[in-house]
Amino acid sequence: EELPPPSEEPETEATPSDALPARAVLGELRVSSVTPNSVQLQWSVPEGSFDSFTLQYRDVQGQPQALPIDGGSRSVTVPGLSPSRRYRFHLYGLQGGKRIDHVSTDIVTDAAVPEELPVPSEEPQPEDHKPVQPQTEADLGQAVLGELRVSNVTPNSVQLQWSVPKGSFDSFTLQYRDAQGQPQALAVDGGSRSVTVLGLSPSRRYRFHLYGLQDRKRIDRVSTDVVTANPDDLPLPSTDTPSEGPLAQAVLGHLRVSSVTADSVGLQWSVPEGSFDSFTLQYRDAQGQPQALPIDGESRSVTVP
Repeated sequence: EELPPPSEEPETEATPSDALPARAVLGELRVSSVTPNSVQLQWSVPEGSFDSFTLQYRDVQGQPQALPIDGGSRSVTVPGLSPSRRYRFHLYGLQGGKRIDHVSTDIVTDAAVPEELPVPSEEPQPEDHKPVQPQTEADLGQAVLGELRVSNVTPNSVQLQWSVPKGSFDSFTLQYRDAQGQPQALAVDGGSRSVTVLGLSPSRRYRFHLYGLQDRKRIDRVSTDVVTANPDDLPLPSTDTPSEGPLAQAVLGHLRVSSVTADSVGLQWSVPEGSFDSFTLQYRDAQGQPQALPIDGESRSVTVP
């Protein structure tokens, strides 16, 4: 409650001294993709640079939410929204912990996905990779989705990867049913080749469907089935220092906190020596249950919502 949401009136930010204000400037906050349950936003930084960003909005219960974002990012996907609702998003650019600039946009999420639309039949498909709708060969041959593969599984999350062997897509949509059987849709940027799905239930089978879109039309689809891990099988991090010599070639730097809100933490780290294929962030939630978040090996920051 102490986290004040942005005022709905035009914001008058506390500006630094007259010599500094225009050094870092936020460009327009644009919507790149909308589903019933998520919104993907993009922005630019036409002048200067920011240490980090914070995206603020009110959820369906009217509670303020704040999402910390790395300063190198230019897009973010906001999951967990409600269908057919208007949201006002405020993006703040921060330098030295101070808000320097602010842009906002209003968005209405898509209507609830009809039961027959979002998730194709859960029956086994004779062929898992096929066009969504019959179209001419000229239409279909321009962009093709490669196999949808599972790169990491935890009790509460799944990381998926795919390729685009031919053509390109404007965006992707990942669809699945949650533990209650409700359809969920996650918007993914067209340049992405992986996505992490959070908030799953342990030891459950999920069928994920990835759609490739061009001009908002579904061009191709790939699917895969995944069973989330059993929490009892999740090893907690060992406090023992590995003794094997070869492991010392890749070294992790200090794990730092880059941002904290009432509901999330942003973490950053470095790799001063060598490289890693991937990372796993482990912690215990408020109920004491072990959680594990898979992270791409190129990443140097993560937000834990």
